[in-house]
Amino acid sequence: MANIKSAKKRILVAETRAARNKAIKSEVKTAIKKVDAAIAAKDPEAAKTSLRAAIATMNKATSKGVYHKNTTSRKISRLTKAVNSIA
Repeated sequence: MANIKSAKKRILVAETRAARNKAIKSEVKTAIKKVDAAIAAKDPEAAKTSLRAAIATMNKATSKGVYHKNTTSRKISRLTKAVNSIA
């Protein structure tokens, strides 16, 4: 266990940030699952709607530093391609 005050604070801050990042990542995964479910159901309207929501969620995660911008771009590209394939 840390004895120095600043080290104790770093531990607390790291736990707080890890919890925040975990919540944001979970939100992104849920949004992606909704898009995948709409694609599996071959419902183009639901897929497009959920894709817009997923893109917004991913962009928020990127702006908060949870995901790298290239990771987000790759995920968005793959989802968009999948949605366009059923349309």
